[in-house]
Amino acid sequence: LVANPGCYPTGPILALAPVLREGLIRPDVVIDAKSGISGAGRSLRLDLHYAEANESVSAYGLDGHRHLPEIVQELSRYCEAPAPRVTFVPHLIPMTRGILCTCYADLVPGRLPEGDGAAAAVRELYREAYRDEPFVRVVDRPPGTKHTYGNNLCLLYPTVDGRTGRLVVVTCLDNLVKGAAGQAVQNANLMLGLPEAMGLAAPALYP
Repeated sequence: LVANPGCYPTGPILALAPVLREGLIRPDVVIDAKSGISGAGRSLRLDLHYAEANESVSAYGLDGHRHLPEIVQELSRYCEAPAPRVTFVPHLIPMTRGILCTCYADLVPGRLPEGDGAAAAVRELYREAYRDEPFVRVVDRPPGTKHTYGNNLCLLYPTVDGRTGRLVVVTCLDNLVKGAAGQAVQNANLMLGLPEAMGLAAPALYP
């Protein structure tokens, strides 16, 4: 059996697993997430009507989003007990598809080089962690949702805020592909012994 990862958890888990595994951050993280309207499904809801959602950004799920337990569960695999403290705040953005997450965590002092070398070391760590993953790419500048529009990629941009001593990781994916059906096809390929990228090269653009 395979439980397909949720659309929101995919980015933060990929963003934080490498540094939690290496003990580089304190297990107390903040995840600021923004999703297109298609993330809510296709059922009719007043707050998803064009006139309600257009020209507006709003936070929701502050009392506990349904994807938060999955994020905590999976991140717990990469650090010692107790489970990491996770503040997860999703936002609705008036666009059709896409999820952008910015993850924040305090660095453990003394584990990274001083100054500009910290960001370079972190980026190299991520590149090594995902070197053999066809759909996870570590990029050199903060990604936007158009960069993953219709494809099965998750883009990661890790950096270090030297002033505050915090790790900042920006992740980007299409909630209807890597965040949903594309990821399910990828998992099915692995289960069936097929090439992992089979059927995932062509953009899927409806809606």
